[in-house]
Amino acid sequence: MESSAAAAPPHGTVRSESADHTHAIGRALGERAQPGTVVALVGELGAGKTRLTKGIAEGLGITGVVNSPTFVLMNEHHGRLPLYHVDAYRLGDPEEGVAAGLLDEGHADGVAVIEWADRLDAYLPEERLEIVIEIAGADATTRDLHWRAHGRQHVRLASEALGS
Repeated sequence: MESSAAAAPPHGTVRSESADHTHAIGRALGERAQPGTVVALVGELGAGKTRLTKGIAEGLGITGVVNSPTFVLMNEHHGRLPLYHVDAYRLGDPEEGVAAGLLDEGHADGVAVIEWADRLDAYLPEERLEIVIEIAGADATTRDLHWRAHGRQHVRLASEALGS
């Protein structure tokens, strides 16, 4: 019997035991990222979105300071590939982010990491790696990174960097 529903995208969960481990997971993503990679991050304040992004930057060979671009919405960093670091926290609505060029196709030459990606929901690229970061346990250092890969490039990235 055939199913009319499309297969669910590959997904999984990785547990991080510390901020350094979260950073290392990001570094593994950055080392394997290719032009056109989009990493959409979701999680509450303090969950580790920027920590993961700093790891991605290190994996891309970026040596400068990488901070959350909350007030400027996007920072561009240069390494093996450009990193377009977007923070959608202060957006009033998704259209504001689109109008600001946060999801510009001109970023296809590099890696886009979007913090607070749920605020740009319907405007996110179809092909992307979504990572929801949750604080796990009472120790305040353990995180569960729930990922879902959309598109062949992002499935490969998740498989290589996060395991499948």
